[in-house]
Amino acid sequence: MSGLLGPAEVRDLAALLDVTPTKKLGQNFVHDANTVRRIVGTAALLPGEPVLEVGPGLGSLTLGLLEAGHPVVAIEVDARLAAQLPQTVGALQPEAALAVVTADALRVDAVPDAPGGHRPTALVANLPYNISVPVLLHLLALEPGVRRVLVMVQAEVGHRLAAEPGSKVYGGPSVKAAWYGQWRVEGQVSRQVFWPVPNVDSVLVGMTRADAPGTEAERLRVGELVDAAFGQRRKMLRQALAEVYGSSAAATAALEAAGLDPTARGEQLGLAEFVRLARSEPVGGRPGGGAA
Repeated sequence: MSGLLGPAEVRDLAALLDVTPTKKLGQNFVHDANTVRRIVGTAALLPGEPVLEVGPGLGSLTLGLLEAGHPVVAIEVDARLAAQLPQTVGALQPEAALAVVTADALRVDAVPDAPGGHRPTALVANLPYNISVPVLLHLLALEPGVRRVLVMVQAEVGHRLAAEPGSKVYGGPSVKAAWYGQWRVEGQVSRQVFWPVPNVDSVLVGMTRADAPGTEAERLRVGELVDAAFGQRRKMLRQALAEVYGSSAAATAALEAAGLDPTARGEQLGLAEFVRLARSEPVGGRPGGGAA
């Protein structure tokens, strides 16, 4: 038997655990070994690099990473799946180095070392589609040592993460993700390799981490400004940011201090402009400023 899962094994495991994939949890299980190996190859990891995986499900991608020699720390919210995963891996790859954490990835405040005692330096996952962006941003903030990311997400989300200013799909997630590095779509994934077959297309989107453009306090401030700017994206920035700064006049002063046009809209600004704005103060101080 192959060291990976095929369609029959995926269905057998689901039946064994009485697991019915749900839209609520964003579950779609990959059952094609060639696709799994392509994802692992596209990740272009260093030999033996420890990997953090989120939402391993029945273990298809986990087994692919382990087969390629990567110790894995897997975070799984479903207790049934988390308990089964070491057994599945033990049956197919008994020497593999796996640690499983039963937890909600959105709420973890620490990630354990990978087997062997090393910190994960890569994040590779088939992310649950309903929470993919919040999970990604949370874990990147939590784990500064993660240098390489390759995740499978809904195509719409992947293109948004990789979008440039001015694009129709550019938005808050684009700016927040850009804090960590430049993202790009690195491949398409057929709907037919999933069980059940999803009603959306999927892509692989990746990033190699760059130096942070500012401090942690500035990252939080940028997030606050981004939320305000794109929360009312049809409005000019001087209006959209009025609540953040206390008034439209104060927002105008801050924008002008950063060398930005108060009549511009959020989708016209890139990360560098939002960082400049986070560092700017209108004349007389910044009402409501701070980094929270």
